[in-house]
Amino acid sequence: MEIRFLGGAGEVGRSAILVNDRLLLDYGMKSGTPPQFPGDADPDAVVVSHGHLDHVGAIPSLLSGDARPPIHWTPPTRELALTLARDTLKLHGGTLQCPFTETDVQRATQVSRTHGYRETFEAAGHDVTFFDAGHIPGSAHVLVDDGETRLLYTGDFHTTDQRLVAETTARPDADVVICESTYSDVEHEDRPTVEDRFVESLERTLWEGGTVVIPAFAIGRTQEMLLLCERHDIPCYVDGMGKRITEMLLHHPEFVRDADALGRAKSHARFVTGRDGQRERIAEQNTAIITTSGMLHGGPAMTYVPAVRSHPTNKIAMTGYQVEGTPGRDLLETGSAEIDGRMLAVSAQVEQYDFSAHADRDGLREFLAAYEDARVLINHGDRCEAFAEELRADGVDATAPELGDRCEC
Repeated sequence: MEIRFLGGAGEVGRSAILVNDRLLLDYGMKSGTPPQFPGDADPDAVVVSHGHLDHVGAIPSLLSGDARPPIHWTPPTRELALTLARDTLKLHGGTLQCPFTETDVQRATQVSRTHGYRETFEAAGHDVTFFDAGHIPGSAHVLVDDGETRLLYTGDFHTTDQRLVAETTARPDADVVICESTYSDVEHEDRPTVEDRFVESLERTLWEGGTVVIPAFAIGRTQEMLLLCERHDIPCYVDGMGKRITEMLLHHPEFVRDADALGRAKSHARFVTGRDGQRERIAEQNTAIITTSGMLHGGPAMTYVPAVRSHPTNKIAMTGYQVEGTPGRDLLETGSAEIDGRMLAVSAQVEQYDFSAHADRDGLREFLAAYEDARVLINHGDRCEAFAEELRADGVDATAPELGDRCEC
């Protein structure tokens, strides 16, 4: 088996791996100005691990020419990918920051093939099976068998339960493992402890009469926040793309941990329409507001943060990792950020909580313990080579490919 790394090697973003020059695993984009895309590919088929932008963001561009490779994914991943594609068109359509057109997105719907977990299917001459990866709804480990070698592409995964999805328990036999390493140098705080601190902070701010703005990623994190607010009877609004994603996930109850709980959380929250100054009025209320974007570079947060920034009783609770150079990161480090083209100082309290949906160092090591006899290729991280070196010191056959590398396995 030949494995070529078109993206995602030594970096987080634009994941793309070509197997035997025929089967493409993921085809994402790396956010930034300008965004970055993987190397060119002309596959016979595409298999997608999950519906986050760094894994699906460039997929419609594969259909811009004459080729029409089938795209294989789980049902939620299909809907998430198409939602993200249309959002990218809305934000960047007709510019160099968007490598596809509405026609390409329509073609993606025509070549779509959906599969459940543990249902083996054929793609470009390979037997492929999805296993629940415990990252977001529909996320999958991808097992690829070409008749000689069994490759496990982990995609993004988590080894701890979240409120929205359960931890991964799948450990299918494999000769080669391509493993993500996003948090290979981090030990996550115990999730129940994080939740308790978060809820206590929200309740204290609301009791004091303040407003809490909770910037959250639309996929996964928004639903986690809704579930927490409902569980502790915290009044909340939800705004941005997370509204649509929440409603969509309720149509795929088999891919979430507790569909009834998610339904209750949706009913508990009030969905914002954004009409006639509604956001400004909500920002004056004694409530929690869950809104995109998670890193403060767009979305309804551009209204809420300026509205609450001046009063120290208010709070901005960051719930995800803030990439360097984003307004969210600047706010955490300096107390000010460029919001909607304006540099704003923030007097409101700013806090950060680790609600990561990725395995940490211990989780990665625990997962890889099942593959002590396999060859391990480390990708999707900022310190891939360092993590591979740590694994080698423990006797694991581990390497960290670079962009463009071809590996014979």
